[in-house]
Amino acid sequence: MVDASQQLVIITGSSSGIGASAAREFAAAGFPLLLLARRVERSEALSLPNAMCLAVDVTDRAAVAGAVEAAVEKYGKPDLLVNNAGIMPLGVLEEQNPAEWQQLFDVNCVSLLNVSQIVGRHMLDQGHGTIVNIGSIAGKNVYANHMAYCGTKFAVHAITEQMRREFAGRNIRVCLVAPGMVETELLDSTTNEEIKGGYLAYKASVGGAIDPVHIARSMLTMYRMPQDVCVRELVIAPTRQEG
Repeated sequence: MVDASQQLVIITGSSSGIGASAAREFAAAGFPLLLLARRVERSEALSLPNAMCLAVDVTDRAAVAGAVEAAVEKYGKPDLLVNNAGIMPLGVLEEQNPAEWQQLFDVNCVSLLNVSQIVGRHMLDQGHGTIVNIGSIAGKNVYANHMAYCGTKFAVHAITEQMRREFAGRNIRVCLVAPGMVETELLDSTTNEEIKGGYLAYKASVGGAIDPVHIARSMLTMYRMPQDVCVRELVIAPTRQEG
């Protein structure tokens, strides 16, 4: 039976990386979960208690809305949303497939807006809640081969700040987490092998990416702050990553 004091946590992109680590940390803390990912079998393989794992593409607004309603019916209204779903196909302007640009903005930006609106309405009804958007250090700096990706993350940072301002007066916290290099599967969406090789070489030069569990634990700490305290932005990266 779910502890009534622990409200629903919704995590997108829960099948790997930061999303999977967040699912483990919040489950260990006793929260019921709605885990959304296309690869639902990987969310299920986490074998977490009180977790509803659904195969949902975050670009499908109707599917997201249906999943949220199913979880609300089972667990009650959500108090935390982690907008983690994202992709990172790297490339340069003259060569990159324009279809990748569209997908980047649909997944990294439009879906974030859609999920935030759907879940945010439940939070507004109950008068409290927290939204954590996963941005990136690439939303603060630009990097070679990251042009379109940086564009989406700069957008996420701007969206998050205005979302925070819109919700602040209604007791909804909106927080930004901007990681540097994290050990995730994001690079898998890059098809250019030369660009992949350069990325991996840089990762090795800084001693490797950080474990996503550190991002997850940081989010849990942020969330456990009193509701009248909002950690607006957290930048977390490998110590040896200069940019």
